[in-house]
Amino acid sequence: MSKNILVIDDEPNLRHMLTAVLEKAGYTVSSAQDGMEALSLTETKPFDVILCDLRMPRMDGLAFLKHAATRGLDAAIIMMSAYGTIDTAVEAMKLGAADYISKPFKPDEILLKLGQIEERNRLRQENIRLRDAVQETFSFQNMVAKSKSMRKIFDTIQKIADYKTTVLITGESGTGKELIARAIHYNGARKHKPIVAVNCGGLPENLLESELFGHVKGAFTDASKDKKGLFQEASGGTLFLDEIAELPLPLQVKLLRIVQDELVRPVGSTQSVKMDVRIIAATGQDLAEAVKEGTFRDDLFYRINVLSIHVPPLRDRKEDIPLLLNHFVKKFKKRLNKEIEGLRPEALQILMDYPWPGNIRELENVIERTMVLTERREIHLDELPEEIRSSAAATRDLWRTNSISLKVNTMTLEKALIQRALRETNNNRTRAAKLLEISHPTLLSKMKTYGIS
Repeated sequence: MSKNILVIDDEPNLRHMLTAVLEKAGYTVSSAQDGMEALSLTETKPFDVILCDLRMPRMDGLAFLKHAATRGLDAAIIMMSAYGTIDTAVEAMKLGAADYISKPFKPDEILLKLGQIEERNRLRQENIRLRDAVQETFSFQNMVAKSKSMRKIFDTIQKIADYKTTVLITGESGTGKELIARAIHYNGARKHKPIVAVNCGGLPENLLESELFGHVKGAFTDASKDKKGLFQEASGGTLFLDEIAELPLPLQVKLLRIVQDELVRPVGSTQSVKMDVRIIAATGQDLAEAVKEGTFRDDLFYRINVLSIHVPPLRDRKEDIPLLLNHFVKKFKKRLNKEIEGLRPEALQILMDYPWPGNIRELENVIERTMVLTERREIHLDELPEEIRSSAAATRDLWRTNSISLKVNTMTLEKALIQRALRETNNNRTRAAKLLEISHPTLLSKMKTYGIS
């Protein structure tokens, strides 16, 4: 029940009558004879509901509504008037009134209005509680998921976050490996220290060494002064080594020493610096296979693979797609300042059918691109990128066909993949053949077979 009620009216008899009725019904009642007196009362006492007359001296009901909105009063305001018109009621509602009642009224009418207000408040609080429960259940940091595989990863993050042990995160490109690294960092004891990320395949070997370990003045031609490396920048915190499989072999040796001894030697220096850094590595490659091929050191692999987390591709956890879509629509709705409510059912179904080779990153890009271009309040099927619609339709048709012939279904899939490769390369057949990992003559032959121009 909304216990504290403020009655604002310049008629003493009405104030007394309402006070008696409401107190008998179990409410705590305060009263004021105009808007100015009422504003003073709201500064010293919180109210759940305010019953406010429309016409009063000094400050009338509409003026009070405006001041209440400016001050951010949380009370539900019910306007009362013997001079009520539809226009006045609409204006009052626009200014923030929760409801409107015409004088004269019976006590039961007021009690009914209060009951309706209480029910609205109850539903609002229930919605907030459910929203918070959903947020707590299905999101972790900036990750959104409800699949068993991702819930298991969230549980693992909570268990390992406080420990300094090195973590290896594996998974395809776009699955959110860096988000998991940041979740580990920000849920652990090191959250108040920096997390520093570096892409091991994004810099030449000579620059990468200086970036990671730092250098002293004169170490090489452009070294005009001492420079801290990323290990030192991350001191006390976390260093995230993305695409660690791309780390050149000479730097793998140095990294192994740091992991073992926690000592960093800047380029050109004879002195080592003690480091307190947690290392989280990530890769989209099979490191065990890289060890067999000799491109990754086995001793470093065993050192960084103490705790491992594998992030499944989006196609293996499609129950997360609706949640992710809702998350991205809300994100870009705010950023783009567009009133887009969501997706039409047929558009959602196509996105559920699509295999998402680029994983969450591809899904996010598709939603942003579509929301930029749409002029509707909902995303329709015809607004999705053509490659998404055709690929998803081909995949769906493949599984829905009455034929279980391997030959027939292989041809259906081949045709869809060739069409997609041609779209992605703007019909450059040489590049499309490389994407498909077939020879150029083979591509031309298959295009002729499938009638692809």
